[in-house]
Amino acid sequence: MQLIETFFQFNELDVSKERLSNIMNYAVKRNSWIHEDPAVIFQFHQSVRSLIRAGYLMMLKDRKWTIDTQPEKISPWVLGLLSEKEYRNPLLVFKKAFSAYTLKEYDYFMSGIVYFSMGVYENLPERNIVMPYIHTVKMLDAAHLILQRKREKKMTETNEE
Repeated sequence: MQLIETFFQFNELDVSKERLSNIMNYAVKRNSWIHEDPAVIFQFHQSVRSLIRAGYLMMLKDRKWTIDTQPEKISPWVLGLLSEKEYRNPLLVFKKAFSAYTLKEYDYFMSGIVYFSMGVYENLPERNIVMPYIHTVKMLDAAHLILQRKREKKMTETNEE
């Protein structure tokens, strides 16, 4: 949880998703590169790698971050890319992500999109990078949701005392 908290102390969810999207867009464009400071991109790369590892470790511990809500109470705006099941139990996002790809493959994905976004190259990434991208965006949403629920739980416990 500490890694997730640290990630969101330095990276807002919306900004992170937008930055990841920009990196992805520039990675698949020919004759174009991202115009952001390379140090910012590298720091973001390292932060996302840590967040993915934190999600992996959290998935292994299998803690419960579920909520009990009726389907009609969940706004589609709140869900984002998450399904209703994933919104109720954000740990499912990490389980699905790591059943589809390994930590090493997520490292390869992140390194690849950063590499290809930083310069002009004739070749494009050789693997399918769309699915790891979607899983990574969903992991950002799920990690933020878990952190939000942890804070709400702490506030509830504090108010009860």
